[in-house]
Amino acid sequence: MHILIVHAHPEPTSFNAAMTRTAHDALTGLGHRVLVSDLHVMDFDPVSDRRNFITTADPDRLRQQDEEALASRINGYTPELQTEMEKLAWCDLLIFQFPLWWLGPPAILKGWIDRVFTVGRSYGGGRRFDTGMHRGKRALCALTVGGSKATYEAGGHYAPVEQILYPLHHGLLGFTGFTVLEPFVVYGPNRMSHLERREQLMQYRKRLMGLDRMHASTEDQLAQASEKARFSR
Repeated sequence: MHILIVHAHPEPTSFNAAMTRTAHDALTGLGHRVLVSDLHVMDFDPVSDRRNFITTADPDRLRQQDEEALASRINGYTPELQTEMEKLAWCDLLIFQFPLWWLGPPAILKGWIDRVFTVGRSYGGGRRFDTGMHRGKRALCALTVGGSKATYEAGGHYAPVEQILYPLHHGLLGFTGFTVLEPFVVYGPNRMSHLERREQLMQYRKRLMGLDRMHASTEDQLAQASEKARFSR
């Protein structure tokens, strides 16, 4: 299996970094081919505009989707983006590894999404959900949050993490055809003891070792069923 891990944490000694190392070691140990896009090490630019292209569809007004459509047809993306798009096309499994900041992914990851998931490469021409361009691929969000699990349950301060991830799960990954797997969430790793953090990494390794048994998230299943019903009317 070809696996792409998009890692979005600035600190190489962070728990997120430990999760990425765990995933890389476990998956390569199983014989999978694994690539890691470490966005901070790459100094990835998250801003999406004309800097994405070496071609120009309209020099007078930036219409992002028009520029993307042209660039997708004639390989008009900058080498940096072309490389990331090739990784995305290559992978069978996409893993987003990130900390939840202000109930969303870090800006550098959102920027990678904005610049890499483009018209002609990830969507367009009416291809979405069951007919999406990434149909047949799977995606997993592996993340840390600062609060306790109780904070993200009924009666807590926030919604369940699965609901918070809806824009990523459904609006991005599901829309472009990915089968979305249940997320792996670590609650408050900075509040844990060394042994507790080690146990979480062992659980993550165990989860990845059972890739063949992973199933779509409940929310993704419901969303796909709703989408099928809507288009079958």
